[in-house]
Parts: sequence; structure tokens; C-alpha cells
Amino acid sequence: MNFNKHFELEGKHAVLSPSKPYWLNYNQDQIRNYILSQQAAAKGTRLHDLAARLIQEGLKLKGTTQTLTSFVNDAIGYGMTPEVALRYTENCFGHTDAISYDRGILRVHDLKTGSGPVHIEQLEIYAALFLLEYERLFGVNPANTKVNLRIYQNDDIQEVNPDRDRMEELIYLIKERDSWVEDTMQEDDK
Repeated sequence: MNFNKHFELEGKHAVLSPSKPYWLNYNQDQIRNYILSQQAAAKGTRLHDLAARLIQEGLKLKGTTQTLTSFVNDAIGYGMTPEVALRYTENCFGHTDAISYDRGILRVHDLKTGSGPVHIEQLEIYAALFLLEYERLFGVNPANTKVNLRIYQNDDIQEVNPDRDRMEELIYLIKERDSWVEDTMQEDDK
């Protein structure tokens, strides 16, 4: 049989996808909320892409305290680099929205475009990943690094400066959990 070719569908995902059949049990309001959630996620992706381009070009935004403006302008002001991948292993890695390391100060900023609750642990993990990766590669000393973390959301900035003990705890947890993953994967291969 010659099956139909649907080239226009390549790279796309259906709202009513067979691989995620939970929608079969949704009522109309739940379908509506799901679509709105997906649209908000797509908008968030576009805003992150825009912010990264503005930061790369050094183009500050004018005149408001809106979340995007504050995020972009602060990142440019601190000489940050957008969308940096940080990796400990194949099991533990992530992409920061903006990061810089200068004279012993590590800054990690995160842009949140949704209204849901935020978790500073995400940024703490990015900081720990940076310390793990760049200690090995460039001799960055975690004990001598000051960490500044900021989440930009809903025209507000949440700022945290985790101490050395917190960063050591996260580094330990990453190493421990990564070994657990490796052990499990090896058991699965047997």
C-alpha cells in the first residue's frame, strides 16, 4: 500500500495526539485549558528566543518595569550570555536563560513567562552544574565563588544568594543522584 505523505505535519504535534490519549477523558473546559496552556508555553518560548537575541545584540529595552525589560536590561548590564548549556553528565544537564562568571561572582538569571509558582532550586542546580563543570575544566573554585540567582516573573525579581554550604550540598546531591542513575542503568543492561 502507498501511504499518504503528510509533509506539512513534520515536526508538529497534534493537540489530540494518540501518544497522549488523556484528552479522551477531558471535558470541553479541560480541552480549552490545555490549549491555552500550550499557547502560553509557545509564547514563553518565543519570548525566551527574543530575550536571547536582544542580549546577544546588546539591545536594551526602554522605559518599563515589565519582566522582559528587566531581565534583558539586567543581563546586558551584567555582561551575561544567554542560553548556555551546563553539563555534569548525560544524566544531569540544563540550559540557563542567562549566565555570567566574572571575578569570582557567578550570576544565573531565569525568565519566567507563566504565572505558576517558581522554584529557586532550578537556579541553584544550574549554579552547581556550572561549579562542577568549570572546576574540572578551568579550575573555578566553588569555595571562593559567590553565587547570585535571580528569577524574573510577573514584574518582580526574586533574588537569592546561596551560601557555600548550600552549593556544596547541591554538588554532593548531583554526584550522588547521578551515580544512582548510572547504577540503575547498569542493572537494566544486565
